Amino acid sequence: MITQEVLIEARKLWDYHHLNHIPEKADCILVLGSHDLRVADRGADLYLQGWSPILIFSGGLGNVTKGIWKDPEADKFARIALDKGVPSEAIFIENQSTNTGENILFTQKLLREKGLDPQTFLLVQKPYMERRSYATFKKHWPDKKLIVTSPQISFEGYPTDEIPMEKVINIMVGDLQRIRIYPARGFQIPQDIPDEVWAAYERLVAWGFTSHLAT
Repeated sequence: MITQEVLIEARKLWDYHHLNHIPEKADCILVLGSHDLRVADRGADLYLQGWSPILIFSGGLGNVTKGIWKDPEADKFARIALDKGVPSEAIFIENQSTNTGENILFTQKLLREKGLDPQTFLLVQKPYMERRSYATFKKHWPDKKLIVTSPQISFEGYPTDEIPMEKVINIMVGDLQRIRIYPARGFQIPQDIPDEVWAAYERLVAWGFTSHLAT
């Protein structure tokens, strides 16, 4: 049940997952795929606003989308960008990755094949995955300059019929756990987690928000 007490603790995770970076001009915009099509809108809008000459969409079918979509995330995202007026020659698609680490590794391979070596990136992801995406990118591509952004939506305004608050909280809890345990597995750089945020995580786990926890 989503009580006011649950929302208070969940907001602490939401705020922590945000990096609050301010967009800067970059060599390319890298949009990481997911079940949230608003991420594609954000990436396309940044391109159309002139932040970068290249727009990359990365994502095959991940843990969430493989059960609800047939087309890869990157393909669906690219169609949204085309519909918004992004020219096809500015779009690059990587549609085989199934997790955040593969997003980065397979994008590296794509860029090498295209003869491109961007030094600065605008990384676009869901609001509550900014920090984890940053930590993963920096593990695999430490020498690149990185700004992370996401759809500009409030915590209260983010849930939809397809992405209800319960799912948002479960994913945020799982992502915080991954920020804690993945550096030791070689997947991310370490990130400091304030005691108050970890305490909120433990309360949410005790209340049953465990469906996205890693094993």
